[in-house]
Amino acid sequence: MLLRAHQLKVFRKDRLLFDIEELAIHQGDRIGLVGTNGSGKTTLLHVLAGREKPDSGTFAHTTTCTLLPQLKTGDGRQSGGEMTQAYIERALSRPSALLLADEPTTHLDTEHIEWLEEKLRYHQGALIVVSHDRAFLDALCTDIWELEDGKLKPYKGNYSDFARQKELEHRQQVEAYEAYTQKKKQLEHALQKKMKKADKATKPSPKLKSSGPKIAKPYYANKQKKLQKTAKSIETRMEKLEKVEKVKEAQPLQMTQHTMKEVASRTIFRVEHVDGKAGDKVLWKKANVEVRGGDKVAIIGKNGSGKTTFLRMLVNGHPGIFRSEAVKIGYFSQDLSGLNLDESILQNALEQAIQDETIVRTVLARLGFRGDDVYKLTNVLSGGERVKTMLAKLLVSDANVLMLDEPTNFLDLAAVEALEGLLKDYPGTVVFVSHDRRLIEQVATRILHVHEGTIERFDGTYEEYKQKEEKPVATKKEEELLLIDMQLSEVLSRLSIEPSRELEEMFQALLKRKKLLES
Repeated sequence: MLLRAHQLKVFRKDRLLFDIEELAIHQGDRIGLVGTNGSGKTTLLHVLAGREKPDSGTFAHTTTCTLLPQLKTGDGRQSGGEMTQAYIERALSRPSALLLADEPTTHLDTEHIEWLEEKLRYHQGALIVVSHDRAFLDALCTDIWELEDGKLKPYKGNYSDFARQKELEHRQQVEAYEAYTQKKKQLEHALQKKMKKADKATKPSPKLKSSGPKIAKPYYANKQKKLQKTAKSIETRMEKLEKVEKVKEAQPLQMTQHTMKEVASRTIFRVEHVDGKAGDKVLWKKANVEVRGGDKVAIIGKNGSGKTTFLRMLVNGHPGIFRSEAVKIGYFSQDLSGLNLDESILQNALEQAIQDETIVRTVLARLGFRGDDVYKLTNVLSGGERVKTMLAKLLVSDANVLMLDEPTNFLDLAAVEALEGLLKDYPGTVVFVSHDRRLIEQVATRILHVHEGTIERFDGTYEEYKQKEEKPVATKKEEELLLIDMQLSEVLSRLSIEPSRELEEMFQALLKRKKLLES
């Protein structure tokens, strides 16, 4: 046991941020901490690290603890990726049995995210990591803790296991609600029948009327009393019926498509012999690329390779880049310059919308803005909420080509998954820069890889591209093994005719090489 905590409560002004009954961290734990923006993940890490005191509760450390913070400060000479790497190196160099890492993949490219995965996989201490990178959580975690509505709920397994368990819980909630509504309807129907019978019981039939009022009146009064008693019993059963809340389902989207159809399946961008530069630095030479209407294009590559530069050239225009006149661009830049801070979320989303308000509200709900949330002024929103507002604004606008530069930065996992679904359903063209491997896998139908001074185009998914990248290595290995087998056969036949020490050494060397390749 490295750390145990009881009855942890933290308030933000009058709002209870979280109330955690108990948590425990053991040696060797690999925990992913997930939850929506503002749920208290960063605060919880700070409390566990001793950087912040809870309003109530107790916790005890039995070991040293290192915090890798989300907000990192540098000297201004380092890029975001270099600064993150420096923080990681320093954190891992300290002798600590517990590492708390808050969004450690921020500003890292795919290559360095995989480098960090390797570092943490062999880290000797326990780990709690907050991340919106699902592939990263899958690679490292054996437990997921979800912080939701102020409560902490543990799940066994990595993020994919957690997602499956959440889906199962969702289905069970749907089934419980359906069973509840069906039982409630049955009881309501039974109650109505009994009440009608009780009403009718005051009207004697012609047969009993002839028996005289002395017999008829008590008989019907008694019958009515029994029916009313049964009705009361049904009402009691209805009151005791455990209420099950209706599960919020993602609403299907039927977006207006007339602007999308203008560019569908046509070549909308043609890049011919275009060089890329940043100041005096040459990023790539003579790029030749086409984008067609309806494509979902992921631009990938290392930090500093020129991904954002290329995206901006498509947005702003450049000699050698030909654009269809039917193209209407919606551009998501990280400065969120398209938002009006004095307007509400809904007003921002409706400003350039060609979709009706029902669709606009559905998109906002998918991204986490439900009910009266849409009337919040944008100037009071967190960074993640502003990102979601800007994305919603673009998705419902008259744009038929979305250009997105790192759209998942500052989003919580629920919003990343919602965005993934919205981009897959989006009927127009999407060109996006991202290091989120799962997003690229799920959305992209084409890949543009900026590397080694070129822009390589691949028609297919990210999974297919990775297999293509790995294939030449495997083929080379197979070719070498085949060659070794041929050489071994030749040496064996020569040994059988004229044995010699030189041939024996050659035979052993070839065997050793073969075993090395096979292992």
